[in-house]
Amino acid sequence: MIQLLFTLISAEMVIILMFLFKPLRKLVIMGLDRVKRGSGPVIVKTVAGTVFLFLVFSVYSMKKIQDRSIDDGLANPTDQVLMANHLLEASLMGFFLFLALMIDRLHHYIRELRVLRKNMEAVKKQNRGFEGSKMGGSEELKALEEDMAKLRTKVKQLESECMTKVKEAKAAEANAVALRKQSEGFLLEYDRLLEDNQNLRGQLQSIDRKLSRSDSKKNM
Repeated sequence: MIQLLFTLISAEMVIILMFLFKPLRKLVIMGLDRVKRGSGPVIVKTVAGTVFLFLVFSVYSMKKIQDRSIDDGLANPTDQVLMANHLLEASLMGFFLFLALMIDRLHHYIRELRVLRKNMEAVKKQNRGFEGSKMGGSEELKALEEDMAKLRTKVKQLESECMTKVKEAKAAEANAVALRKQSEGFLLEYDRLLEDNQNLRGQLQSIDRKLSRSDSKKNM
């Protein structure tokens, strides 16, 4: 167990040292990426959980040995050897878990740093492209400004024409109102004349009747 832990810790230290060198760092990152795919995370978590359980068991064993020594009042050589063995195993397992966590965090931060660098490079390229387009588009801006000036003059002309049209429309509306009132007066006058005409016709008819009666009396 102790030899296995020494081997694993040595391998973890080699991996951490490989992070310091750029060519080796790429290989380590590629290997860790493959480990974190598929069922790799489950296996890693299972191994870490098993080691943690052994660590807890070693601590519990040391606690039992210590309590037994306190009760006996005298340290047994066998208990001392077991105590040292458990202490060494617990220390190695804790160091193993610590280095595994360090490797995981280093891998995570290096990947984030790479993504951040790529984003920064993309932003720099966009800024360069924007500056180039800005320098090349100065003439276009001038042309747009001239077009805007022309459009402003046209807008002013249209506004003045609109104001004149509004005034003409108001005048036409006033004339229409006056003509409507005049036509209403004409209609009233027409009704009055029609009524007078009817009265005159009635008078003429009555006169004709009287004349026809007088003529009939003379003939008799």
